[in-house]
Amino acid sequence: MRKSIQKIQNYKKEGKKITVLTAYDYSTAKYIDNAGVDMILVGDSLAQVALGYDSTTDIGMDEMLVFVRAVSRAVENALLVADMPFMSFQLDKVETMKNACELIKAGANAVKIEGSSDFTVENIKHLTQNGVPVMGHLGFTPLSINTIGGHKVQGKDADRTIELLKDALRLQNAGCFAIVLEMVPLQSGQFISQRLRIPTIGIGGGRFCDGQVLVSDDIFGKYDRFKPKFARQYSSLKDIIFNVAKAFCSDVEEGNFPNVNESFTLEIGEIEKLENYR
Repeated sequence: MRKSIQKIQNYKKEGKKITVLTAYDYSTAKYIDNAGVDMILVGDSLAQVALGYDSTTDIGMDEMLVFVRAVSRAVENALLVADMPFMSFQLDKVETMKNACELIKAGANAVKIEGSSDFTVENIKHLTQNGVPVMGHLGFTPLSINTIGGHKVQGKDADRTIELLKDALRLQNAGCFAIVLEMVPLQSGQFISQRLRIPTIGIGGGRFCDGQVLVSDDIFGKYDRFKPKFARQYSSLKDIIFNVAKAFCSDVEEGNFPNVNESFTLEIGEIEKLENYR
C-alpha cells in the first residue's frame, strides 16, 4: 500500500528526513520503490533525460501520461507524484483541473506545480479544495527558465529569502502538502523550512530541508549532458552500459555469442533427418 500524504507530513513532525527520487520507467520505479524511497516523482526532467529534448518546457500532457502510467504499474509503497508540464496549469481552473485529474487517473497520488503567481496560487487552491493533492515548487523553477534567465540560484540574500518564505506561506495556505525548494542557499532553505507547517523537499536547497529529491539519472551517472552542483553521483551507469554494449558487439563479431547453452536445439533424430535431406 502506498504511503499517504498524512504519513509524509508526519515525518516533518517526527524529524524524519523524506527521500524522493525521480523515475520514468517501470523497472527503475520498481527498484527504487523496493529500496524504500518515500516518494517517487515522475518529473518533467524526463523531457531531457529520457526523451532528449533541450528543455523541460518541451514535454506535454500526452507524453507525461505515458510515463506516469508506466511508473504507476511498478510502485507499491512510495507516494507517487507527477509533474504538471508546461502549459497544463497556466490555464483556467476547468482546464487545469482536467489535466490534473488525467494525471491522477493515470496512477499519480498527487501533482506538482511550479511557481507562486496569483494565477497559479488560485489554481492550486481550486485543485486542493476539490480533492487533488498538490506539491508546490519554489526557488529555481525550470519551467520559468526563460523568465529567470538561466540556471541561477534563488534567494541569494535576506530580502529575497523572505520573499520566498512569503511565497511558500501562500502555497501552504492554498493547500499544498509539501514544497520543493530548488537551488537556494542552505541558510535560506533552513529559514523557510523552520517557518512552515508542511515539509520542504530540497534539490540544491541544503541539508536543513525536511527531505531531499534528486533526478535518478544524475545519481546513477547515466545522464551526461551536464551534472548539477547539487547532484551526488553514486554510480556510473553510463560506463556500465557502454562497456556491456561493447562486450556484446565483440562477442557477436567473434562468434562467441550465442553459445550452445543460449540456443535451442533439435532432437538427435531430427538433426539426422536434416543431414540426410537431399
